[in-house]
Amino acid sequence: MDEQTKSPDTAAQYDKVLAECKALFQKKFDDYGASWRVMRPTAVTDQIYIKAQRIRSIQEKGQSLVNEGIRCEFIAIVNYGIMGLVQLEHGYSNAPEQDHQTLIKWYNEYVAKARRLMLSKNHDYGEAWRSMRISSLTDIILQKIYRTKQIEDNRGAVSVSEGIDANYLDMINYAAFAVIRLDEGAAES
Repeated sequence: MDEQTKSPDTAAQYDKVLAECKALFQKKFDDYGASWRVMRPTAVTDQIYIKAQRIRSIQEKGQSLVNEGIRCEFIAIVNYGIMGLVQLEHGYSNAPEQDHQTLIKWYNEYVAKARRLMLSKNHDYGEAWRSMRISSLTDIILQKIYRTKQIEDNRGAVSVSEGIDANYLDMINYAAFAVIRLDEGAAES
């Protein structure tokens, strides 16, 4: 098989996107410390909602009046999804003085978990996301947010559905897929 007909290496593309997300996470830590650790998981979910809603608004209006496109918002969704997983497992803190090494350890653990899930689902679904529109990825992320909000409103109780953590993991992976598709030249809407 020659290079022109070779399939993209999804794992490598995913790793590249998540490395970019982690680099931004670390730079934000340098600027703000662990201030996000005061956020309860519900606030993290709402922050992801704000990012996804901005993406959808830009897609529908066809322009952004703030000098940032949608790609950076998908990266933010990845990072907030990881923050949400941290808050779910480790709780929020009224004194956000978390050391950098612990945060990066947690970050890496959740990235590894999201990556394993992505590879499993990608195998089963046959890379269907590669044929999806960016707007569809946005809508699925919004759906996951609304599911998460409903579970949060029900105090975490579910009868047959996956929990909040599964929804955060899916948001991370769909946002990473959107960045990959954008980097490949897919239309933003």
